[in-house]
Amino acid sequence: MRFHDLRHSCATILLEDDVSMKAIQERLGHSKQQVTADLYTHVSKSLSRETANKFNKLNPNLK
Repeated sequence: MRFHDLRHSCATILLEDDVSMKAIQERLGHSKQQVTADLYTHVSKSLSRETANKFNKLNPNLK
């Protein structure tokens, strides 16, 4: 693992913990949120699962 990989992990962990993209951008020192969003944050299994669970709550037919 390279030191730079830790920046990707940091961004993803913060995203999973519902930290705003703006705050993550500033933490990493990027000039634009788009760089942070497109290159540094990744959708992890837990984030994907959490998103699916939130979506399922919108469907009253699912139990």
